Amino acid sequence: MTSTIAAGAGPTSRSYFSQRLRLHYVDWGNPDAPPLILLHGGRDHCRNWDWVAADLRRDYHVIAPDLRGHGDSAWSASGHYTMANHIYDLAQLIHQQKLAPVTIVAHSLGGNIALRYTGIYPDNVRRLVAIEGLGPGPGQDAVSDRKPIAERMRNWIDLQRASSGRQPRRYLTVEAAYARMQEANKHLTPDQARHLTQYGVNQNEDGTYSWKFDHYVRFWPPYDMTRDAIAELWSAITCPTLLVYGTESWATNPAEDGRLAYFKNAHVLAVENAGHWVHHDQLTLFLREIRAFLDRDG
Repeated sequence: MTSTIAAGAGPTSRSYFSQRLRLHYVDWGNPDAPPLILLHGGRDHCRNWDWVAADLRRDYHVIAPDLRGHGDSAWSASGHYTMANHIYDLAQLIHQQKLAPVTIVAHSLGGNIALRYTGIYPDNVRRLVAIEGLGPGPGQDAVSDRKPIAERMRNWIDLQRASSGRQPRRYLTVEAAYARMQEANKHLTPDQARHLTQYGVNQNEDGTYSWKFDHYVRFWPPYDMTRDAIAELWSAITCPTLLVYGTESWATNPAEDGRLAYFKNAHVLAVENAGHWVHHDQLTLFLREIRAFLDRDG
C-alpha cells in the first residue's frame, strides 16, 4: 500500500464564502488541467484525501474542500447542518471557481452531497465517483422514516439540548488522539493514522487537543428530502458514475439492494478487505480503479 506523500508537495490553503460562512479548501495546483473535486465525509477533513490528491494532481486540477463545520471551515452559528446547506456550499465552490464541468470523487456524506448536486445540475459534472454515498440501504432505517414528524422533532430537540452542554473531547497529547484514530480504523497504517490526526486536531488553550469538527454535525436534521425525491435526483444523473463500497462496511451493495437501478449510467465497485474508508483501506487498488474509470471513453 502506498501511504507516503512526497515532502514539499503539499497543497495551498484557500477560502471562499457561502451563506456568510468562510469555508476552507486546499488547491493542489495544475490549474490548466481538468478540474477535479475531492469531497470528504462526516467528521473528516480535506487532508484525508492527500494520498489520492498527490497521485491525481499530475493530470487534474485537484481541489479538496472542508465541509462547513469540519476541518478549517467555519461552524454554523445555529449548530444546524442540512443537506441543502451542504449542496449550496458545493454549488458555490463550483460556481465561484468556474469549475464546471467538473469531475467529483466523494466519500460518505460528501458522496451523498455530490450525488444530489449532480442530479440537480447534471451538465455540471463530467464524471462522478461516490464511495458509500447512497446512505443506509432500503430497510436499514425504515423504522425511523415511519416515525411521525412530531416524534422526530422532539427527539431532535432533546439531542440538541443535551448537546448544548457537551464539551468537545480533549486529549492530553497528540499521541492519545492518534491512538483513537488507529482504534477507529484497523486498516490504517501508522503513517496514515498519524497524518490524519495531525490535520484533524486543534490544540486548545489549556494545551490539550480536540478534533476540529463541530460536534453538532453528528445530528442528522429531523427532516430531509424523501427517499423518492432523492431517487429522482439519482435518476437525473447523466454522467458516468462509479458507486464504490467496502465489503467489510455497514453499507449494502447497490447492485443487490435495488438502488443501482435508479442510475442511467453507473456501475458498482465492491472492494474486498475494506470498510467504510475504501480510499484509505485499499489505496493502491482504489487509485488503479478510479484512474481506469476516469480515463475511460464514454
